[in-house]
Amino acid sequence: NTGIDFGLLSNYGGRWLLVVFPIAVSLGLTAWVRNKRGWLLPLATGAVVGGALGNAFDRVIYGAVVDYLNMSCCGINNPYSFNVADVLITCGTVFIAIGIGRDRRES
Repeated sequence: NTGIDFGLLSNYGGRWLLVVFPIAVSLGLTAWVRNKRGWLLPLATGAVVGGALGNAFDRVIYGAVVDYLNMSCCGINNPYSFNVADVLITCGTVFIAIGIGRDRRES
């Protein structure tokens, strides 16, 4: 997959944008989470950063990200596929949102 979800940006030479953006987001998230207490936000942020940097690395080395997991099963035809880095980014983002909500309630 040379683009993003559903092949977006694959025809527009967005390779380097898709390398620089995840690195910038990773640096920003790392700076943001540095002084957070507890374990949920640092762990979730680590998942997002790891997934983002993994995808950026693949784009630098191979020019694309290999999407190899397809969840078609039991008569449900899923036309989209993804990789482990995408799972980390998605789950990490969900848990960051949960952690931020938890912090706001405790304040």
